[in-house]
Amino acid sequence: MSANHAAFNLIFRFVENYVSPIAGRISSQRHVMAIRDGFISAMPFMIVGSFLLVFAYPPFSPDTTWGFARAWLEMAKQFEGQILTPFDMTMGIMSIYICAAIAYNLGKHYVKTHQLDPFMCAMLSLMAFLLVAAPKTKGSMPVDSLGGTGIFTAILVAVYCVEMMRFLKAHNIGIRLPDQVPPMIKNSFDLLIPVLVVVLTLYPLSLLIQSQFGMLIPQAIMSIFKPLVSAADSLPAILLAVLIGHLLWFAGIHGAAIVSGMLQMFWLTNLGANQTALASSLPLPHIFMEAFWTFFIVIGGSGATMGLVICYLRSRSAHLRSIGRLSVVPSFFNINEPVIFGTPIVMNPVFFIPFLLAPMVNAVLAWSAMKFDLIGRVISVVPWTAPAPVGAAWALGWDFRAAILVIVLACVSAIIYFPFFKVYEKQLLEQEAEEAQRNAEEDNQQMA
Repeated sequence: MSANHAAFNLIFRFVENYVSPIAGRISSQRHVMAIRDGFISAMPFMIVGSFLLVFAYPPFSPDTTWGFARAWLEMAKQFEGQILTPFDMTMGIMSIYICAAIAYNLGKHYVKTHQLDPFMCAMLSLMAFLLVAAPKTKGSMPVDSLGGTGIFTAILVAVYCVEMMRFLKAHNIGIRLPDQVPPMIKNSFDLLIPVLVVVLTLYPLSLLIQSQFGMLIPQAIMSIFKPLVSAADSLPAILLAVLIGHLLWFAGIHGAAIVSGMLQMFWLTNLGANQTALASSLPLPHIFMEAFWTFFIVIGGSGATMGLVICYLRSRSAHLRSIGRLSVVPSFFNINEPVIFGTPIVMNPVFFIPFLLAPMVNAVLAWSAMKFDLIGRVISVVPWTAPAPVGAAWALGWDFRAAILVIVLACVSAIIYFPFFKVYEKQLLEQEAEEAQRNAEEDNQQMA
């Protein structure tokens, strides 16, 4: 036991001294925060758009004879254009929302120090992104690069525009107007020089790439990032993300927020590719997306603690049984703070191994199920608070095999947690027995 404690202390000191400070600095870095908040701001558009995609492509075989399914398929085919229009205006051009939201959130970091207007930052970034991603061709604007293909470009353009505005402000480069001029007019004139800089820098670059490589900037950037996107969709990358996130959680840092914030750009790129493949009746290429993380890996919350809550419900320990009853409903909605801090699991050496092992085993099993086409793949953005079986089926276009897999994974997590739960339960039962005996002795002394 002493050797186990020594190993745990060594791992914990490494996480506390090296991993946690780096993760803390990354998560509080203004550009990382702006990107994370930008994705969150754009999420409502994606959820609604993804929801409508399921109506356009019903989860039934074209050969089905079920009356309800036949009616849905025929309606979807007849009104496909009308159903997909809201999707095209949300998920189909999600990079527009992401670009503006990131610029706005980054601009807020410079309001006090450089007097930037976040709204003007968003407007400039939106213009710059459309300039390089959707140049007018033969009287129309192409939208191919406004969806998942344009995410990396949207991030880079938003950061470039805001940092360029900050640089100009810091060096007093701009049009100066008297203080008597209304603020809105001053803000508009403040944007003249940044707009000119964008046109003189990004537009020639876009023309150069079009002439030399026959592609737009978003397509060129995607070709550069393609190996990284492919690597991020592999099982080793998934397991590494799970490991880092849960090591941070165990040290008391919200690791899921840090890891998911850094992976959002890859998740949404993969999601856009899957949705494009679905619309073209092609096999879905990608597995690792936010819904895969939320509903298959961390069932019930970080650490896949739904399995632990199931163990707690029948515990002989009054403390654990009460935590289980308190946590069971929130766990259904992927909220596990009651069990994380009520147990506690954070910095508890008994639960170190299962807290890391359960979500990693879930990741391997779910990845294998999708890789070998035992279930479908993610096509929708789903609110993370959806109950795991429902959220999983919803994310896969109402593939109810996913709901069955989630139940199986929750049971697997419970099996992994069970021996460690029994060890901790034994410790608490001994403590509760000692406390009961001590209380009884105090009562006897008072009666005497």
